[in-house]
Amino acid sequence: MQPGYGAAMTSLDGRVAIITGAGRGIGREHALFFAAEGARVVVNDHGSSNDGSASGESPSDDVVSEIRDAGGEAVSNTDDVADWAGAERLIQTAIDAFGDLDVVVNNAGILRDRTIVNMTEAEWDDVVGVHLKGHFAPTRHAAVYWRTEHKAGRRKRRNLVHTSSTSGLYANPGQANYGAAKSAIATFSQIAAKELSRYDVVSNCIAPGARTRLTLASPGLEDIMAPAASGFDEWSPANISPLAAFLSTADCSLTGETFLAQGGVVKRLDGWSTRETLEQSGKWTVDGLTRAFAATR
Repeated sequence: MQPGYGAAMTSLDGRVAIITGAGRGIGREHALFFAAEGARVVVNDHGSSNDGSASGESPSDDVVSEIRDAGGEAVSNTDDVADWAGAERLIQTAIDAFGDLDVVVNNAGILRDRTIVNMTEAEWDDVVGVHLKGHFAPTRHAAVYWRTEHKAGRRKRRNLVHTSSTSGLYANPGQANYGAAKSAIATFSQIAAKELSRYDVVSNCIAPGARTRLTLASPGLEDIMAPAASGFDEWSPANISPLAAFLSTADCSLTGETFLAQGGVVKRLDGWSTRETLEQSGKWTVDGLTRAFAATR
């Protein structure tokens, strides 16, 4: 039995966690780490390729086998998180398998990079659907369950962890669909934190910097993110999982926060902030605004 599995009390001992997109990359590392920290895990993965097309693979089953072989508890789910009924089945999978649900880590995503002038409607809809609706739908169905439990007096901390990206926070050209969805996810997390606090739910967001199938698909990143020949591998996806686990603990009080995480670095981000303010007593004119903005340079 590996350290952490079934050993002394750990940070997620007994918690039930759903992790979406957990067949590979960051999601896989989350699932393995959460199980090692004592969580009972629903490993969700639709088994698609980078662009969302069917791959014919079932990576979630492989991750479940890894967890079980190490002495942990896990079940597989292959529902599409962007499908309304599929997301509802995913939530029910946790309840049926483990009797409850404490944590949802929204991580699933795809890429279809294209400049705006070349992007098709399907490339926009599919990427925004998997990322943004794929965060909303599981969150919504989990929130309904948590509200019911809270009203029934079964009150305890529940946790949402969402996955944004530097592409969304810092606007990466060529990823209008992906970046827009990832930026929206950070805002969605803040809204969820405000709306669901009454049910003792905390909601936070991570923008990870790590080596995954999606990041390696971007030109130039394969060389930058190559595994270290020795020592600490700052681009390993496993580096992100401790933060996700911390934000999933029963004692976590942070909510509405967004973090950058890469290697051994975690940065808490501020939201939109105000710069200069232009103000006068009456209605602005175009000429007036032209002069006023010129004066701020």
